[in-house]
Amino acid sequence: MSQSTRFQPLYSALQLGQLLVSTRKWKKMTQAEVGIRVGLSQNRISHLERHADEISYQQLLSWCAALELELRLGVRDASAAASSVEW
Repeated sequence: MSQSTRFQPLYSALQLGQLLVSTRKWKKMTQAEVGIRVGLSQNRISHLERHADEISYQQLLSWCAALELELRLGVRDASAAASSVEW
């Protein structure tokens, strides 16, 4: 991940979990540090990184703020939709 602006389309909860883990590690943050910022225990952060489908919207927004991620929604590119895995 470079410091330049980069957007990652997500098509599954697994991809979300992987993005949260990779960003946390890139920022050299521990699960405990993220947990403090999100208001969850280290154990819960660990669980949610592996089971991102259980993250609430409010938790996701707090997590994005903690990792300095930007959450965007938009119309999916038709070519990407054809090859994506649905939630």
